[in-house]
Amino acid sequence: MQIQTGIITISDRAAAGVYDDLGGPAVRRAVEAHGWAVAAEALVPDDKGEIQRAVQEQLARGCALILTTGGTGVGPRDVTPEAVREIAGRELPGFGEAMRLQSLRITPNALLSRSLAAVVGRALVICLPGKPSGAVECLGFVAGAIPHCVELLQQVPTSC
Repeated sequence: MQIQTGIITISDRAAAGVYDDLGGPAVRRAVEAHGWAVAAEALVPDDKGEIQRAVQEQLARGCALILTTGGTGVGPRDVTPEAVREIAGRELPGFGEAMRLQSLRITPNALLSRSLAAVVGRALVICLPGKPSGAVECLGFVAGAIPHCVELLQQVPTSC
């Protein structure tokens, strides 16, 4: 299934040009390896309004899957889960649970992750960790469920 995918890197320092965005390109390579199309990319600071704007812009561009990387930790500027929850119709807790469970086999710090997935409009939004290797690993842990979820969300409701 060809999934139109948006990628949003959330990082104050990368957005300010202090260092290069490594998370977005890593997620892009993983998306392409799954055979999905990258339709939009953005780099924004750790700011709820900026995150929400980027998600809405990618929805408007037809993205059925939006992957964020960054802002899911416990730092004071990590606000990605809150930003997405505020515009979501519903949360899909199994995605975050699976990512944390599998990540615990790699690092005990997985308990600090607030990664999640939610439905925004008719798109699946998955909030991945900011560390490039962690983002790619977590995407891999849930990739099997993504095509079916996206297919269900993209179905046009029939009238009675």
